[in-house]
Amino acid sequence: MNNIKFENLNLRENILKAITDLGYEEPSAIQAESIPLATEGYDIIGQAQTGTGKTAAFGCSILNTFEKSKHVGALILTPTRELAIQVYEEFKKLTKYEKISVLPVYGGDSITKQIKALNNHVDIVVGTPGRVLDLIRRKKLILDHANYLVLDEADEMLNMGFIDDIESVINELPETRQTLLFSATMPPQIKKLAKKYMKPDLKHIEIKKVAMTVSKIKQKYFEVNHRNKFEALCRVLDFDTPEIAIVFCKTKKGVDELVEQMQSKNYVVEGMHGDMSQQHRMKTLKRFKDGSLNFLVATDVAARGIDVDGVTHVINYDLTQDVESYVHRIGRTGRANREGTAYSFVTPRENSMMREIKRVTKGDIEKAQLPTVNEILDKKLKDKYSSIEGVLQKKAYKKYLPLAEEILDNFEAADALAALLKMQFDNEMSFDYKENALGTPKSEDVRLFFSIGKREKLSPKKFVQFITEKARVKGSKINKIDILENFSFVSVEPDITEKVIAKCSGIKLNGRRVNVEVATKRK
Repeated sequence: MNNIKFENLNLRENILKAITDLGYEEPSAIQAESIPLATEGYDIIGQAQTGTGKTAAFGCSILNTFEKSKHVGALILTPTRELAIQVYEEFKKLTKYEKISVLPVYGGDSITKQIKALNNHVDIVVGTPGRVLDLIRRKKLILDHANYLVLDEADEMLNMGFIDDIESVINELPETRQTLLFSATMPPQIKKLAKKYMKPDLKHIEIKKVAMTVSKIKQKYFEVNHRNKFEALCRVLDFDTPEIAIVFCKTKKGVDELVEQMQSKNYVVEGMHGDMSQQHRMKTLKRFKDGSLNFLVATDVAARGIDVDGVTHVINYDLTQDVESYVHRIGRTGRANREGTAYSFVTPRENSMMREIKRVTKGDIEKAQLPTVNEILDKKLKDKYSSIEGVLQKKAYKKYLPLAEEILDNFEAADALAALLKMQFDNEMSFDYKENALGTPKSEDVRLFFSIGKREKLSPKKFVQFITEKARVKGSKINKIDILENFSFVSVEPDITEKVIAKCSGIKLNGRRVNVEVATKRK
């Protein structure tokens, strides 16, 4: 990890505010190296593997120097519709405090609707080569004033046979444009494309591949609702009783809140994040290293310098936002040929990130059930039995014999022992558990893509009415609705997925024929 912060990249205040809202603390390597050079106006080749934050790298680069005009100012080409939507969504987050309009264009969606949006003016267009070229040929997408061109996942676009379309699109932009090309690999075709269409003084940034695999680390994840996260953590800690553990949170505020919660349950814990003084951090780290602390709660940035042998557990209280950070985090356990354990708490909206982590790391990350109260008690009883055996073998109990004999004179032996065990366990259970098993989220919802959005003046209520009437399903099985400008995402329970697709596709809603399909994820 690098020592640069987003504040060091000379980004506009509104971009920094948006980045803070996203929970990013520190730029990834590709972001730290590409943003300053792109801001200076250089053409960039960014060579970095999946999961390293390339979208935010070119997003911040463009937005940092973007000037609004009455023309389309930037074009981002992506190989697939799914990636175009992802890039669009990232740009919407980065432009939260800017009055910059972004439009995704791709096949499978109404071109009439896209043309209407272009006629009303758009600042940035994100799209697939085929649909972009179609709009250019119809003279609806005019790029002769576009100052920025991004080729995202360029190697994938070439593999899919888009080279002719890409060249046709490039020729529509001014030669004075800035070109940012991002690719995981650098085959000869990419080099040829760069030589032909990019400036001679371009900067080639190659980020060294990080080993995305981990060994000797037992990895598990637990699906939890956000409101139950803390109880889930207590259950895991009560069951596993880690000797030394690092617990990761996404934000500084999250660290402070979790430390306060854990201390209220008598865990020996302190937190570390960037707002704490160096003296405080050094003192905390010293206590963690010498064993005075069992738990350290930290952000990714604050934990960067932590090099402590003997960490038995790493716990992702908040899941990371990229694969590289996940690997860095869990690499703090399982050192020096020891076995380590890494646990992650995953909320329903984080399931896609966990799938990406599994795919890229090729890791055996087991989906596990949280321990029940009965399982925790059974485990503690076994541990206590072993401890009692050890004390008996060492005969380290002689001074307590008079009291034990007095107790046995007045009570049944089994009752007396059970009372002593109860007193012990009342102190050992960290959480006042109300239920034996903690409820887990429902089966993961299926996210459906609907080809209509805000432009059709839709509301969540209207969506629910449409789906329940046409598909004849219960509204309670529709769990989340995201209505964007030109399309929407609706999360439904798995058992009604096929019915909703079959009954709602091809039907008109607010005058627009609807296309419905499962929203696929970026591969």
